[in-house]
Amino acid sequence: MHDPARRPATLMLPPLPYAAALYAGWRLEQDWLAAPLDLGRANPLLGWPLVTLGLALFAWTLLTFRRHRTTVNPYQAASHLCIDGPFQYTRNPIYLGDWLIFLGVTLLLHTAWPLAFAPLIWLLLRYGVIRHEEAHLEARFGDAYRRYRQRVGRWLGHSRTPG
Repeated sequence: MHDPARRPATLMLPPLPYAAALYAGWRLEQDWLAAPLDLGRANPLLGWPLVTLGLALFAWTLLTFRRHRTTVNPYQAASHLCIDGPFQYTRNPIYLGDWLIFLGVTLLLHTAWPLAFAPLIWLLLRYGVIRHEEAHLEARFGDAYRRYRQRVGRWLGHSRTPG
């Protein structure tokens, strides 16, 4: 039986659903069997600021992990509960950055097909990754994590609920 205090029971590498959706969306746009689903008048170059912001958030998070000497690896145990840096605003800054990059690349590809996979990405992340990471952090850091979870939302801002 898995012990969440030892390490998270993460089911997949978190960037995979985003990458798979971008690839599948691009293929659907390119494939003659699928109808094009372009983004109309949206300027594809608007994707670059989103990609840049997502990469900056990722870098800030990595620096925060490094400063606290804890791992970014979703399969390893956290040695420290990070609540500063980007973690003051979101409990999942890397995944938020991944969403920004995903949206930016979708704009750069100028197709809405990847967005059709967004609900599936959310489900895979929420139940295949985040649920396990949260169980690990609660088992490992107890009340400190529960207090943090009550203050900071899973995605952005203040938490409205304990979950």
